[in-house]
Amino acid sequence: MKIKIFTVFALAAALFLSACGGKSDADLQKAASDKLAAEKVAGVTVAVKDGVATLTGEVADITVKNKAAGAVKGVEGIKSVDDKVTTKPLPPPPAAEQPQSDPMIKGVIEEGIKKLGLSGITVAVKDGEVTLTGTVAKDRLAEVVKVAMEADVKKVNNQLKTK
Repeated sequence: MKIKIFTVFALAAALFLSACGGKSDADLQKAASDKLAAEKVAGVTVAVKDGVATLTGEVADITVKNKAAGAVKGVEGIKSVDDKVTTKPLPPPPAAEQPQSDPMIKGVIEEGIKKLGLSGITVAVKDGEVTLTGTVAKDRLAEVVKVAMEADVKKVNNQLKTK
């Protein structure tokens, strides 16, 4: 008789536990999706299998990614979250100023030399590299090279002769 009572009690306990057992994966998936919608997280989908939520999709940045994972972790019945959400690539940095064309560089340097009151100096520019030729007073050489360097060039080839 004790065995029959124990068996009935065990069956009743098993039925009770299975009925209260937990939500199905479909229920958890709906709850997680609803939680994402409530948190205004867009671009993320959730799939649930055996209580494990897998998040996929692409979001604007890491804060949205973290918000999605946190929201789903907070759903009762979710055992763990496999976060496979990616973030959109960052936009490329703004284009650097276009380098000045060789004729523009040449003009800037020639104008600077003219402002120094110097003549007899030839300026050649190719692919942003400047070559200075001619003759200049020894004490004015540094000024001429400075004018060339300030023109935002790659390199200055100083072939000036000093007198």
